[in-house]
Amino acid sequence: MLGLAACSSVNNYVPNFVKPYRADIQQGNWLTQEQVELLRPGMTREQVRFALGSPTLTSIFHSDRWDYPYLFTPGNGQTEERRFTVYFANDRLERWAGDEQPARQPFQQKDTRKALGTATPQAATPSNAPLTVDGNVASPSLDPGAAPAVATPVAPPPPPAASPSGDAVPAQPATTTKE
Repeated sequence: MLGLAACSSVNNYVPNFVKPYRADIQQGNWLTQEQVELLRPGMTREQVRFALGSPTLTSIFHSDRWDYPYLFTPGNGQTEERRFTVYFANDRLERWAGDEQPARQPFQQKDTRKALGTATPQAATPSNAPLTVDGNVASPSLDPGAAPAVATPVAPPPPPAASPSGDAVPAQPATTTKE
């Protein structure tokens, strides 16, 4: 008995890299506040299913009630649990109750990466910038803070030549022949 009690207290002092991996377990429906705000009294069951998704729990004993539980058990950390229930009367939404739902889906959480330096773009002047074959300004460096490449304006095509009768002559496509 003393040996087992000692093992459980030693577990608190063991570093995480020695402990086995424990996967996160997510069960149920993740609802957002935006989905809950779509609900209106008098909605049909199909409209509620469209707004919230299919219910996780439906009971034959409580046919006028849909439950949307959510349980998240991380490998390490606190368990998160939320409940949400909708109630129907004569196949129309009567009311709903439950825990406050988050504003975002898990994949929509705020991006915590550091923002790149905000450099103000400098105007590139085509007169001193080297041109590429297609007439676009070449970027002088690979520096992401450098000014963006600026395209040079292209002149519109010349108008079609007029025939002696005054009608416009359609342009003939260029043909190449093999010799």
